[in-house]
Amino acid sequence: MMRLPIVMIVPTLLFSLILTGTDPSVCVAAESPRIAITDPAEVDIDFTFQGEYLGTVRISAGRTGRVGLQIVARGNGRFEAAWYLGGLPGAGWNRQDRSTLDGALDNGMLTLMGDGRMILVDGTTARVQDTGGTDQGILTRVVRESPTMGASAPPDAVVLFDGSPPEFMDNARVTDDGLLEVGTTTSMPVDDFRLHLEFRVPYMPNSRGQGRGNSGVYIQRRYEIQILDSFGLDSLFDGCGSLYRQQAADVNMSLPPLAWQTFDIWFRAARFDSDGNKIANARITVLHNGVPIHSNREVVAKTGAGLPEGPEPLPILLQNHRDPVHFRNIWIVLGEPAVAQPYVARTRCTVHIRHRCQIVQRLVNRLRRCR
Repeated sequence: MMRLPIVMIVPTLLFSLILTGTDPSVCVAAESPRIAITDPAEVDIDFTFQGEYLGTVRISAGRTGRVGLQIVARGNGRFEAAWYLGGLPGAGWNRQDRSTLDGALDNGMLTLMGDGRMILVDGTTARVQDTGGTDQGILTRVVRESPTMGASAPPDAVVLFDGSPPEFMDNARVTDDGLLEVGTTTSMPVDDFRLHLEFRVPYMPNSRGQGRGNSGVYIQRRYEIQILDSFGLDSLFDGCGSLYRQQAADVNMSLPPLAWQTFDIWFRAARFDSDGNKIANARITVLHNGVPIHSNREVVAKTGAGLPEGPEPLPILLQNHRDPVHFRNIWIVLGEPAVAQPYVARTRCTVHIRHRCQIVQRLVNRLRRCR
């Protein structure tokens, strides 16, 4: 996959080309068919408008500010969008000022309306106007990549999946282009660990809620970190990155469907005494696309349909929820940490400053070559 800076302006036609995928899949629900596309070559025109936009606009009389916009395709030319004051989630948004818009595609132009503004989107830029048609500013399409994307396994890690036939995963199925499918478990049970995992949800514009790119990382088959296409939504207790139906993520860091995303998880198992009584809850830290969404958080009980808590270690399950979610670059360090705290490599930067750090790193590399 082409590696991009965390924020990069990409023309609409090139946007589809930066994503890699497999053959399109069709997922059938009990009630009605649901289209689940995993190949960017098979997407509809709506997909070319969906995504993230960023820029500076007039937000009140005599005042301008940085604004982020996430546009979500809802099928058949219908769209919803979220407006973030300060920037995008994890990249400037103040985590308070958020409003929603909706709209439709007509003659190759998407018009969004809501919260006293109108936004005209051509797939590359979004022109913001007030309800009287006065221009307030222009947002430009951006493509972000997790700063932990492609993280290399440390020497003490067990590589669970690297594209080759997995040695430490049971019931594993691998696509022709080397991606791991859902429904597999680790061969070994786990207690404390650090896990890196990369995942991609399909494009399912006609689906809603839990039927839209659903899977999960089931730790010890007891505690689920939800995987879902939650792009553009508020942070929900059953949304992507949540401790399923127990605790919402601190911020929804979901990227658009068909974009590769990362989870970096530090887990401390629950503690039990010799009689099997729980004496300490499990704790977990999760970075979603490089941003903390759970920080040394207590897991007070099993989540959802998880197995009952107990002293015996159990494996990790990548849940099969009928949707063609795919995985790559999965590794685990067993026995770490005593307390769940994230380690961030010094050569990588947070989601909102990584592009600046890359420039500095290039200058440092040039200086070294001149010595």
